[in-house]
Amino acid sequence: MARHALFEGLVVDENEQLVAAALIGEEAFYVVDDSGFKRHIPSEEVDRQVLKQMGEMLAGHEEAISEQTAKMLGQDDIFTRAMIEKQLENIDDQFSKVLESGLPEDSRAYLGMTGFRVRINYRGELLELQQPGMIDPDEE
Repeated sequence: MARHALFEGLVVDENEQLVAAALIGEEAFYVVDDSGFKRHIPSEEVDRQVLKQMGEMLAGHEEAISEQTAKMLGQDDIFTRAMIEKQLENIDDQFSKVLESGLPEDSRAYLGMTGFRVRINYRGELLELQQPGMIDPDEE
């Protein structure tokens, strides 16, 4: 089964230019235009960096996140909060499942509308993850 670039349409390069996504065989790549040279970076490498950083942002806030999520779902009881918190504690497993199944198109569209952006260099290294609405770790 072919993998897809998780954050297709949300990745920009160092110059804020949108990075294309391409499938070569079964593997997805982000294609960075490096002064006319198209560098193909395996999407999984970039996607894992993004998911890792997202996980680091969530770490230590599982209780508050599960409480707010349960409220938003209208299921604000101890069992729902415990279930959500357990899922957050096992976030690496959840990220692996997302890598396998991909993000639904409407989820990517929603992320784009909120201003979510991934900025990488021509080597595929994560330079910046823009997540409007997230608390800056220095401002906690």
